[in-house]
Amino acid sequence: MYFYAARQPIFDQNKQLMGYELLFRDGVDNVFPNIDGDEATSKLIEGSQFNFGLEDLTNSKPAYINFTLDTILKGYPSMLPSEQVVIEILETVQPGKRLLAAVQELKSKGYTLALDDYKHQKVWRHFYPYIDQIKVDLLITSDEEIAELIEATKEFKNIKLVAEKVETNEQFEKAVALGFSYFQGYFFAKPEMVKSKSLPPSEMALAELLYETSVVDVDIKKITSVFERDVNLSYKLLRYSNSAAFKRRAEISTIKQAVVVLGNQELKKFLSLLFAAQVSSEKPVELIKLSLTRARFCELLAQKHKGIQDTGMAFLVGMMSLMDAILDESMEGVMKKLPLSNLIKEALVQKQGILAQYLGLIKAYEQADWELTGEYCERIKFSNDLLPEIYNQALAWGNEQLQVMECV
Repeated sequence: MYFYAARQPIFDQNKQLMGYELLFRDGVDNVFPNIDGDEATSKLIEGSQFNFGLEDLTNSKPAYINFTLDTILKGYPSMLPSEQVVIEILETVQPGKRLLAAVQELKSKGYTLALDDYKHQKVWRHFYPYIDQIKVDLLITSDEEIAELIEATKEFKNIKLVAEKVETNEQFEKAVALGFSYFQGYFFAKPEMVKSKSLPPSEMALAELLYETSVVDVDIKKITSVFERDVNLSYKLLRYSNSAAFKRRAEISTIKQAVVVLGNQELKKFLSLLFAAQVSSEKPVELIKLSLTRARFCELLAQKHKGIQDTGMAFLVGMMSLMDAILDESMEGVMKKLPLSNLIKEALVQKQGILAQYLGLIKAYEQADWELTGEYCERIKFSNDLLPEIYNQALAWGNEQLQVMECV
C-alpha cells in the first residue's frame, strides 16, 4: 500500500508562509472527481497518523485539510491536534443545524475553521461567529460577489479571506487590494516582474563553481583557485566540511583538502545551496525550501530511473528551476548569465531532454496533478509507486539542509 499526498502553500500579504493545504489521492493515476470525498479525508487522516507526521509534511505549519459533512459528524477532526490543523469545510457541504452544532463544538475545542470554495448564501451568517477563514476561488468568483461577501462579513473581525488560484503577481496584488489576507497558489514560483538583476562577484564565483562541478572531468586545481579568490566562500567551505554532518576523525585545514574529501556530489550540493540562499535573500524562505526539495527530488528520481549518468546534473536542474522567480527575470535571461552546461540550459529554457522530463514530472507531482504525473511516468517508463517515498525523502532532506545553511 502506498500513501499519496501533496501540498500547496498558503501565504500572507508579506508572502510569508502561513500553512499548507494537504491534497490526497489514491494514486497518481486517479483524478479527484473519481474519488469519494469521505474516503479521501479518511485516508489522509490515516496517513498522518501512521505514514508521516503532519509537522514533517508542513514544516510545523498548520495543515489545511478538507472535510465532508459525514467526516465532520463522525468526529474525524478531533483525531488531529487543534494547533496543527485548519478544518476546511468543503463547498459541497450544505449549511444546516447538524453542521452548525458540529462547528460550534469544534470551535469550543480550539480548532481553526475555514469555508472552502465559498459561494455566498445568507444562511451562512449563522456560522460566521465560529469561522476563522473563508476561501474564495478567484477564477470563478466575480468582483461583485467578492464585494457582497466583504459587506456580509465586515462586522465579523474574526474572519480572514483567503484567495485561491493565485497564479501571478498581478492576481496577488489585485487580491490584496480587494481585502484578502491570505493567498494560495503558485505565484511565488514565477517571476513577479520582468527586470534584470546583475549578480555581484561572489555570486558569479558561485556560478562559476557550479559550472566547474557540473562537467564530467572535474578540474580540482581550477575549483580550488576559485575558492581561494573569495575569502568568504573559503571560510564557508571549511566550516561546512568540518561540520557535525560529516563524522571525520581529523579536521580539514586546506581548500584543496576540503574539495577532495567532500567529493563532487557533496560539493555540488553545498554550492547550489549557497547560491540559492545568497541570491534569494530577499525572497520568502519557502522559495529556497522548494528549490532544495526539487533539487533532491530530481536527483533521487534520476538515481532511480537511471536515465542519465551524472545525477548531479539533475540536482542542479531542480535547484535552478526557480531561479527566474529568485531573480525576477525570465529563465532564458537567467541562463545567459550563468556558466552552466548546455544540457541544463536545454532542460530549463527549451524544456527538452530527459532532465526536462524529470522536472515536468516533479512539478506535476507538486501540484497534485496525478493525471499529468502518470503521463510523465509512462513517458519515461518509471513506476509512479516510487514517487511518494522519493517526495518524502526530498522534503526531509530539504529541511535538514536549511538547518545546515544556518551554520555556514
